[in-house]
Amino acid sequence: MKILVLNGSPKREKSDTMQITNAFLDGMREAGEQDVQVIHAVDRHVEYCSGCFACMHNGGTCIHRDDMRGILEDILASDLLVFSFPLYCYGMPAPLKAILDRTLPLSSMAMQKTGDRYEHVGQADYSHLRYLMICGCGFPNSRHNFEPAVEQFKLCFPGNRTIVTIPESPMFNAPEAVSVTEPRLALVRQAGRQYAETGAIEDSLLAQITSPMIPEDIYAQIVNGTVSSKA
Repeated sequence: MKILVLNGSPKREKSDTMQITNAFLDGMREAGEQDVQVIHAVDRHVEYCSGCFACMHNGGTCIHRDDMRGILEDILASDLLVFSFPLYCYGMPAPLKAILDRTLPLSSMAMQKTGDRYEHVGQADYSHLRYLMICGCGFPNSRHNFEPAVEQFKLCFPGNRTIVTIPESPMFNAPEAVSVTEPRLALVRQAGRQYAETGAIEDSLLAQITSPMIPEDIYAQIVNGTVSSKA
């Protein structure tokens, strides 16, 4: 499978969320050979979308001459598109959001009704693509944190999508937390293997992965204690 990972963290490979993503990819590799390409959004020159819609009228050609044309080619050549990012203000970090905005050339101005909503008709064939969102956050729970990012991802990719959200993600870069993070990464690898084999993750496994690794109040105390010691 040809996999394109769009890493939204400015920390690149040192990202807390990339620890999760790498474990998921390792699990996929256990099921078979995978062709993985990682793009760190912060390293690419991607102008902000100007909303001129020129790309939607002229066959997908954007007015900007930057790295996005190559990224679009990589997207269309892939089988699985992975959005890996930490939660920033309940959404994607700006460099990754800029890339998402600039996928507009894949669609035309024409609209069609699908179910109870309208969608743009594609002017490129991306029907083969599957989409995976892996998102971590520094809060100790998933409630009232991930919902905006999850809903945006669902609206952008209404089909063939899988969403993994993990709270307490800074623990993945804390050596002293390995006793709880390694079992969680083992579950993530299991999920990656399962996804590669079946195209889905069992709800019971996903529930284990997305739950807090340690009690929420203890995690908050640890974080607050660390902040106090650095003050």
